[in-house]
Amino acid sequence: MASADQLDMEVMTPLMEKAEGDEEEEDENVDGDEDSKHLPQGITFTQTLLHLLKGNIGTGLLGLPLAVKNAGIVLGPVSLVLMGVVCVHCMHILVNCSHQLSERLKRSPLGYSETVAAAMELSSSQCLRRGAHFGRHLVNFFLVLTQLGFCSVYFVFLAENIKQVMEGTHMNSTAETVLLSSNSSEASAVSSVAIDLRLYMVFLLPFIIVLTFIRDLRNMAALSAIANLCMAISLIFIFSYILNDLSDPRRLPYASTWRKFPFFFGTAIFAFEGIGVVLPLENQMREPKRFPQALNIGMGFIIVLYVTLATLGYLRFRDDIKGSITLNLPHDSWSNQLVKVLYSFGVFVSFAVQFFVPAEILLPPMCERVRKSWRRVADLSLRALLVCLTCVTAVLIPRLDLVISLVGAVSSSALALVFPPLVELIAFPSQPPPPMLLLKDISIAALGFIGFLTGTYVTVEEIIYPDVQGQIRLHDDGNWTTPTTSTP
Repeated sequence: MASADQLDMEVMTPLMEKAEGDEEEEDENVDGDEDSKHLPQGITFTQTLLHLLKGNIGTGLLGLPLAVKNAGIVLGPVSLVLMGVVCVHCMHILVNCSHQLSERLKRSPLGYSETVAAAMELSSSQCLRRGAHFGRHLVNFFLVLTQLGFCSVYFVFLAENIKQVMEGTHMNSTAETVLLSSNSSEASAVSSVAIDLRLYMVFLLPFIIVLTFIRDLRNMAALSAIANLCMAISLIFIFSYILNDLSDPRRLPYASTWRKFPFFFGTAIFAFEGIGVVLPLENQMREPKRFPQALNIGMGFIIVLYVTLATLGYLRFRDDIKGSITLNLPHDSWSNQLVKVLYSFGVFVSFAVQFFVPAEILLPPMCERVRKSWRRVADLSLRALLVCLTCVTAVLIPRLDLVISLVGAVSSSALALVFPPLVELIAFPSQPPPPMLLLKDISIAALGFIGFLTGTYVTVEEIIYPDVQGQIRLHDDGNWTTPTTSTP
């Protein structure tokens, strides 16, 4: 069961490269009957679909209703579908290029950064061949940046949801006292229990540091399975709540202003965070030829889920929609509180899984420079330092919508939209490539680059010069406790 759990964790971890030691272990154990039982036999078609869902459903899904608000009730869903189709196409590009390059170089299946480096090595341009090593490091840089960005988003998400649960529980327990008493000082005492959001992040810090000290993901397999179940149950409760009271879509703006659309881009591309899980899944699938079918089915379901929750969530909460739809759920029922607790638990466990990727990229070369007797201490210290770095980022930008948009615009756009089409152009056997292919790939890469520039600009501007509504969302701790109702 240990090998099965390890395989499950590997394909669940976005942007994780295949371990080099797996091939050596396979060669050593191939002749042993007992040891051969521990060899990975590959994952089935159904398991591949499940892992695609795990790799794409996270905090980004809950922020999509706000993304639709930033685009408009018509333009938002349409743009979300188009972006999903383009992202899936880029996934197919990455898989096809990885196959072609591994065959041409006679290598084992390649990871993301290895695919980019191999494409540059085989390029007809001497400049690109010389920069192959830099290309590998550039992709790894964006992988680390993306994963640490995810972890910063998790800090803000956990702090905001736990804050609501704690304050909601306290207010529910004191509501009867406040209603029975007309003493204003008592009422003000109840309303003054709010703790600053940043303090919740600091309180969470030691628990998350201890969680990231788990260096073997096999020990996280059972806990991760429970976390995924909790997140699935939370989504069912969320859908059941928002379907109770939907507003008239004709009263909402069909399209938003051009200045708000980059926020939509950053949040939407953040949600399609699973491009890095594609190659590990395809490489470990029992029938690799069926992977394109699995990718189309799995991502098709994800796009439908994204568009449905994003549209219905915006119709339910309208202009009051927050960075995560869980933050709009009132505290007046146990089911709403349970949603926040369950999804927070899922995100808490996901922190360790997402953190594993930058830790595996950054820590080994650093620890090699330390004496062997001090390597374990250095490893744990560096892990704690990286977690503190994500916490500091969350403290400096405590608005969930801005953190998601910034991470999506800066790093996710490069991984999902810029690198795959450029790799296809570089790796195409005949140079120059056909005009239609050239036009298509340059258009996709340009879309990603423009989204990177505009999304980063407007998000950073909002961080430095927040608007009045942003200040209200950050500092007003009373509005969330009241259920949102649609105005007639």
